[in-house]
Amino acid sequence: MNGHVEKESGVHNQNFGADRFGLRNLKSLAWNDLAPVLVEKSVARGEGKLTAHGAICVETGAHTGRSAQDKFLVRTAGTEDQIWWDNNKGISREAFDRLHADMIAHAEGRDLLAQDLYGGADPEHRVKVRVFCEYAWHALFIRYMLIRPDAADLKSFVPDITIIDLPSFRADPDRHECRSDTIIACDLERGIVLIGGTSYAGEMKKSVFGALNYALPTKNVMPMHCSANVADDGRAAVFFGLSGTGKTTLSADPTRTLIGDDEHGWSENGIFNFEGGCYAKTIRLSREAEPAIYGATERFGSVMENVVIDDATRLPDFDDGSLTENARVAYPIEAIANASLSGRAGQPAAVVMLTCDAFGVMPPIAKLDPSQAMYHFLSGYTAKVAGTEKGVTEPQATFSTCFGAPFMPRHPSVYGNMLRKLIDEHGVDCWLVNTGWTGGAHGTGSRMPIAATRALLSAALDGNLRDAEMRRDPIFGFDVPVAVEGVDQAILNPRETWADKAAYDHQAMSLARMFNDNFKRFADHVDGKVLNAAPGLRVAAE
Repeated sequence: MNGHVEKESGVHNQNFGADRFGLRNLKSLAWNDLAPVLVEKSVARGEGKLTAHGAICVETGAHTGRSAQDKFLVRTAGTEDQIWWDNNKGISREAFDRLHADMIAHAEGRDLLAQDLYGGADPEHRVKVRVFCEYAWHALFIRYMLIRPDAADLKSFVPDITIIDLPSFRADPDRHECRSDTIIACDLERGIVLIGGTSYAGEMKKSVFGALNYALPTKNVMPMHCSANVADDGRAAVFFGLSGTGKTTLSADPTRTLIGDDEHGWSENGIFNFEGGCYAKTIRLSREAEPAIYGATERFGSVMENVVIDDATRLPDFDDGSLTENARVAYPIEAIANASLSGRAGQPAAVVMLTCDAFGVMPPIAKLDPSQAMYHFLSGYTAKVAGTEKGVTEPQATFSTCFGAPFMPRHPSVYGNMLRKLIDEHGVDCWLVNTGWTGGAHGTGSRMPIAATRALLSAALDGNLRDAEMRRDPIFGFDVPVAVEGVDQAILNPRETWADKAAYDHQAMSLARMFNDNFKRFADHVDGKVLNAAPGLRVAAE
């Protein structure tokens, strides 16, 4: 035992402990510590410092976001035909086993923390996840992000997925067949995730999401990168959208119950949250614009990641992006006053796909039929605006299939076909909502009024737009409401908001070409109806 005694605390399955995973000769191992204990340990170890309101504030060093280029899936005969290898990097089973053995050896003599948690609020479809952490704040983070079992369930807990998270470990590119000394390696067949060389806690969360994205389609359950909420009458809605499109903001509606803000499943039982918490961006956060998220930063034990705080007052400066624009806060779902503690709802009545169109071409809302919904889901369109990233000087189109390409191990058509089938089966209304620009592109036009977006979304989710008079968009082919109570009618036709109609036509056709060029990679995986949902390359009628 190298002179150390392994000390295990907390409730856990004594018959299925760390030794079953190969972890031995640890200095200590703390099982399922509660949040206050983990806060204490984080501060005592010097991992972070407390804010004026009792949140734990930490810095992640070189990695302030996911290391997408350092993520690998084990490539075997069993996964060869199941994984979308155009989008995922492979690692051999032999290299993975060497990495596994080296990380186990690296853990010897260290103080580790273990958390036993669920991924998925639906008992029929959840997975049991065990996480071994080197940092106490990582244990706190994942305790918030996943779902905490009852103490009675921990006594017989046997994991489906085991994660070992050792930021101090450094991978060897030659020995481990990787790119750098940072690695996130996933063996989807054996349910093992190995994370080393990065302190960014989001790698743990997204590894579980990736595993569910792989496993659930075989059970006819659709995994979704989306937020979700539900009205008092049981009408649920899911919101797909890339970063900056309003996925968190628009789903956090005080008149509806929040199911979750990021990851969900859609099964024969309805929709269910994969997680037990939220992981929200804090850059330029304000109490006025995001009261629920702002309030969570003032909650004891919330984890603030790469947020700059004043050493004298211990108050955060959310406008300071000197550490990263990706500063975040993690907190349990119960920190949101109108959140669902069950994490479940019935079949959704609406699917909303959010885009921030910086070209000013898309209408503020459009109704999609099932084939159009699949087309726009596979496209995953939004646009970056000037100044958001280094080198971006004018609007740039971004297409991230399924609104979450980095987390999709299977081919996008698997998820797209599931979505279309579920929409058909349950008669779901589908909407494309543009939270971007109107009256011109970024730099000329103006941002879509949030009041108009909320009014349109409310009318769609209440069912009031189902029988509204619609016009057919001549380029994109979807239906657009002609008039909606409380919304300036002019804004509903983007071409009419442009002073230069010819400039609109040119920009609209340019965006249509981008859609068509992007979709070529999916042409062999969809049917004619979906192909016909592509925008037409023709000038809008005067």
